[in-house]
Amino acid sequence: MGNNLQPLHVLAPGQNLNAYIQAVNNFSILSAEEEKQLAEQLYYEENLEAARRLVLAHLRFVVHIAKSYSGYGLNQSDLVQEGNVGLMKAVKRFNPEKGVRLVSFAVHWIKAEIHEYILRNWRIVKVATTKAQRKLFFNLRGAKKRLAWLTNDEAEAVAKDLNVEVKHVREMEGRLASTDMGFDAGVDDDDEVAFQAPSNYLEDNRYDPATQLEDADWEESSTNSLESAIEQLDERSRDILQQRWLSDEKSTLHDLAAQYGVSAERIRQLEKNAMKKVRTIIEA
Repeated sequence: MGNNLQPLHVLAPGQNLNAYIQAVNNFSILSAEEEKQLAEQLYYEENLEAARRLVLAHLRFVVHIAKSYSGYGLNQSDLVQEGNVGLMKAVKRFNPEKGVRLVSFAVHWIKAEIHEYILRNWRIVKVATTKAQRKLFFNLRGAKKRLAWLTNDEAEAVAKDLNVEVKHVREMEGRLASTDMGFDAGVDDDDEVAFQAPSNYLEDNRYDPATQLEDADWEESSTNSLESAIEQLDERSRDILQQRWLSDEKSTLHDLAAQYGVSAERIRQLEKNAMKKVRTIIEA
């Protein structure tokens, strides 16, 4: 069993996803005996080299899972990166004495990280917040193989399988089917369709002086609070937030990892801690 060493930049899905997939597919698949030996070295001896080899041998599996979530319109590289985080958590917690293969144990952790990422980023208006809603969201989206609405029998079957009420299935189905609506009528819409555009029946208060003053005050206050909070961060954390969220051309985790000479996971942790600190300062 070889080490299959690869340059670090090749193993970063954010740099070149195709090259990354080609690289991870070159890693040897572990036999049951090899996997157990490495898992025992990690579990009993905390051998980090064994952990590395376990992770590398299963990166292709993360890619396979991430591809099944391509229908959400999110960056495939980010889905792979989140899945890799789940894989590393699984490797850390894997007990070789349980008698199961690592891949069977890791699938839960990989999907959990990808699910969290999707729910944070899929839509501005969150479609699922509770644990039950999240389970219904992913199961219902997978169950709807056609564009038509579920029949009453189908809705009842889904509700029974997931142990929820039918009304919750219908509510989630409505959330999944909702789309953005243009404010003005389309150029090619005829009179019978054009009158339904929101611009024909929604009151526009954007130019009301009181509303404009209130919005301006709120925006100025929010901007000042955000700038003040960011100024209280250390220089590196401030730069990471600036490049990730406030610049016109936003940097990826891997761009910043290369700049600071650390891993993409470390940049992600720094970003998360910085945002948490900013939120705490603003809410104080």
